[in-house]
Amino acid sequence: MIRIGIDLGGSKIEGVALDEEGMELVRQRVPTPAGDYQGTLVAIKTLIEQISAKIKLDSMLQATVGICTPGALSYADSPDGLLKNSNSVCMNGEPVRRDLEVLLEHRIRIANDANCFALSEATDGAARNAAVVFGVIIGTGVGAGIVVNQQALTGANGIAGEWGHNPMPWPRADELPGPVCYCGKHGCIETFLSGPGMARDHEQHTGHALSSSQIVELAGQGDNDAEQTLQRYEQRMARGLAHVINILDPDVIVLGGGMGNIQRLYHNVPALWGEYVFSDVVSTRLLPPKHGDSSGVRGAAWL
Repeated sequence: MIRIGIDLGGSKIEGVALDEEGMELVRQRVPTPAGDYQGTLVAIKTLIEQISAKIKLDSMLQATVGICTPGALSYADSPDGLLKNSNSVCMNGEPVRRDLEVLLEHRIRIANDANCFALSEATDGAARNAAVVFGVIIGTGVGAGIVVNQQALTGANGIAGEWGHNPMPWPRADELPGPVCYCGKHGCIETFLSGPGMARDHEQHTGHALSSSQIVELAGQGDNDAEQTLQRYEQRMARGLAHVINILDPDVIVLGGGMGNIQRLYHNVPALWGEYVFSDVVSTRLLPPKHGDSSGVRGAAWL
């Protein structure tokens, strides 16, 4: 059985085919038709056909198909599940899975990018063979996916893993009420731990507007202000993840997205989170992803 994965992005659609052992057979990209729902469906169908031809697939009965999207399916308004929260906004409010299954004449599975990331890393990535995996994506936003025994957990409302829109736990006095989040609340974890969140915090304390990558670079060069910003960031991440550990108790937390490239986090954050975890020992491991930017499309294939 061949596993075909499709990663639907705002500017590109990426496809991959894996064999049963997870070996990559082919990978291909096409542009995402901007603002064109039907065009996007056709582009996905064409990409799957091109991948199938390259690996000489005789029949789609020999393949599974999974779709990774920044959005999630909502069943509030339709039994078919309408897509919500996608950065390809023309897809929002549409029965994407139903329409693709009709177009492809093939059953598909669909999941958001955080779930696909977590599934990829839990299946044959950094958290391979771990029973419970929390896969974090931290970049311009903060999200996560949960995988239990190799199965992505979606939840009754399709929001399992949305830790970024919980309040920062054990807040300090100077963190209250917290920055305004786009969701309408104050002090969400995302407002502190996203890349823009780190930049906002640095500017608030120093008056200097820098990107998160610039702050990390300066800290590596011995800049005291940048170092203090990173220490505040690590302390907040430790609190945020300790909250997750107290609820989910994962074997492994995999840290993806742009902020996951900050290597010092993997040592410093676990050294701090023990103060907040309700246990005398913390065995949870914090690891970088094995597949990096490829985890989304690989996770789609593993669906």
